[in-house]
Amino acid sequence: MTVQELPGAAAYRPTPPPAWKPLTDPAPLLPDPEPYRVLGTDAVADVDPELLLRLHAELVRGRRYNAQATALTKQGRLAVYPSSTGQEACEIAAALVLEERDWLFPSYRDTLAAVARGLDPVEALTLLRGDRHTGYDPREHRIAPLCTPLATQLPHAVGLAHAARLKGDDVVALAMVGDGGTSEGDFHEALNFAAVWKAPVVFLVQNNGFAISVPLAKQTAAPSLAHKAVGYGMPGRLVDGNDAAAVHQVLSEAVERARSGGGPTLVEAVTYRMDAHTNADDATRYRGDSEVEAWRDHDPVQLMERELTARGLLDDEGLEAARAAAERMAAALRERMNADPALDPMDLFTHVYAEQTAQLREQADRLREELAAENDQHGTHDGGAAR
Repeated sequence: MTVQELPGAAAYRPTPPPAWKPLTDPAPLLPDPEPYRVLGTDAVADVDPELLLRLHAELVRGRRYNAQATALTKQGRLAVYPSSTGQEACEIAAALVLEERDWLFPSYRDTLAAVARGLDPVEALTLLRGDRHTGYDPREHRIAPLCTPLATQLPHAVGLAHAARLKGDDVVALAMVGDGGTSEGDFHEALNFAAVWKAPVVFLVQNNGFAISVPLAKQTAAPSLAHKAVGYGMPGRLVDGNDAAAVHQVLSEAVERARSGGGPTLVEAVTYRMDAHTNADDATRYRGDSEVEAWRDHDPVQLMERELTARGLLDDEGLEAARAAAERMAAALRERMNADPALDPMDLFTHVYAEQTAQLREQADRLREELAAENDQHGTHDGGAAR
């Protein structure tokens, strides 16, 4: 018996019912075919010169911060440092577009974004030094803990943003992740929940070309990472990640859209990791010097300096002032990081639970006894603090 012979065949429809129709028109969600740029285009004329100068000062400071932190690893003062050299435009813009009440959700590579948001540079590096759990109070600074597991901060950002919306708080969460993190399940779950709930969250993907040694082409066949937004029902934006003014503009629009109830946005910033993945990585094993040198011609600091110089907004005196301020920051960071910290082993139990469990109390008592015995043996009475 064929379909045409079945009872009720006259009502048979060869196409899906109307309920199948797309919930959202995909066309407005699609990113531009090329990364959006401002510097070197007519669009730069609409940018506030004071903003350009501030972006430049922060870029210079950020470049020096990365160099100093990298040097600290070689001196044994940091256990590891994932440099964001070459990605400073993304880091700075992400910090500057947020209001004080907003939240930043960084990855392990985003210490510069935290510093640009106002966090003490030493506190930003404390986790990478191995001294304390986070190194700073997330509630005080509205900066979530630096996240080492890939992409796990993204669902957290969605949860906070959704909770803030339910409470009526005017808060936006900006979550940062690398291109490697987009291959994690947490990335997809976060985008899906954010779009369904219309949570006020912005996802910033820093596409720096490699997930450690894995190039992007071995992770995805999508036209761009920004295109992934469409499948979840949110707009995707593609921006030149080394153009600080462009990243600032695109993120500002996404933050405003989220704050006004428009829902989430996925922003892909195309940039490049100039240094190795971390100080423990040998990048020469998977990329050539010619590739790195090609990207040096598109350096975010130089792009901004060329624009400002061409427009007569930056002279030698202004450039030297920015570099001198950055050097003072680096000198202070170097001096403070070279001092041995005073740590109390009992802090291990301080930030685990609001109220300690019976097992933690037992472990804390045991450690306290062991520290007291060690102090008595060595003739010290400092309450257990290791100097």
